[in-house]
Amino acid sequence: MEPVEVNAGAWYLRALRSDDRVDDTPALAEGGITDPYYVATRTVQWTTDRHYSWAVCQPNTGELLAEVGITPGNDGTAALTGWARSDHDDALATASDAVRRFAEGALGVTVTPPS
Repeated sequence: MEPVEVNAGAWYLRALRSDDRVDDTPALAEGGITDPYYVATRTVQWTTDRHYSWAVCQPNTGELLAEVGITPGNDGTAALTGWARSDHDDALATASDAVRRFAEGALGVTVTPPS
């Protein structure tokens, strides 16, 4: 599947990026993610349907505040995961709700919390 953008009210959800226009790696590092291949790995996971993740962004600047994702299971379920940069738990909560609705409505899966 190609990445899908999601409108989560006050927040904008898009695929992670690291290119000449948008670079999420500094914000990822603030969140403790320093793997130089992290964005590339997330991109491959989208295209192979192993994991779908979204950068939860401030809509005016595109700054990554959190990341939310779902990992499809083999039984019609998908595990919801996410993390937020300091003081952005509200963005994560709102985005998690939007991703849950997307996954259940568009993908037809039952979303479960991580085990």
